[in-house]
Amino acid sequence: MNTGSNDSAGVADPAAGAKSDPPLGSRAPQYVQSRRVLHLSWQVGVFIVGLAVVVAGIIMLPLPGPGWLVIFGGMAIWATEFVWAQLVLRWTKRKVTEAAQRALDPKVRRRNIILTTIGLVIVAVLVAVYVWKFGLAMPWKIKE
Repeated sequence: MNTGSNDSAGVADPAAGAKSDPPLGSRAPQYVQSRRVLHLSWQVGVFIVGLAVVVAGIIMLPLPGPGWLVIFGGMAIWATEFVWAQLVLRWTKRKVTEAAQRALDPKVRRRNIILTTIGLVIVAVLVAVYVWKFGLAMPWKIKE
């Protein structure tokens, strides 16, 4: 990745992130963790709240709204208590970082720009053919 400098301090290394991650496990207050029944009810509450947020995100996928953002928010809520959610979030963060680094590669950016330009030209040609053949009339008739 060419960032315009020879300094590697600004480059995120996915392997280095694993060393600085917080330890896995519950992040409940010590008072809650020391009492078994209270900790179990705390985990049930966190699971229900996280589930509600994830379900809301899934509902937002086909509807207007930030569906994926809300789903990851629900996963973050679960990650405050559950090791499996923490591992899923670490894996997701690592994959997103790798994808961002690949997307910033000059060859990939050039390819993406070329493909986007070709796609826009094809759409423009199709719109021009439609307007030339049918004018600006819509394909449906709305009675006013």
